[in-house]
Amino acid sequence: MGLHLAEISLAIAPGAHALVLMDQAGWHTTGKLQVPGNITIVPLPAKCPELNPVENIWQFMRDNWLSNRVFTSYDNIVDHCCEAWNKLVDQPWRIMTIGRRKWAHGS
Repeated sequence: MGLHLAEISLAIAPGAHALVLMDQAGWHTTGKLQVPGNITIVPLPAKCPELNPVENIWQFMRDNWLSNRVFTSYDNIVDHCCEAWNKLVDQPWRIMTIGRRKWAHGS
């Protein structure tokens, strides 16, 4: 997680500050996590997946590409997950649609 935040930090414009929304997974809330100075972590309330659009992304991938399978090995699981992720990355419009919340937009 620290490496991920460091990469995000590099993409932030000089003088800007980023807010990163995170669920309350242990690796997101540990005191050991080093958060760059140009990032503030905003924890989402516990047990509120509707506030975390990435939960819908994972559900979409499970529903469409990863469910009802028998995996033969760990590497087979990783291969299928990578294949599903790459299919989704090739469809940015779908990612935007899945992550959009109608109730979060003003009229």
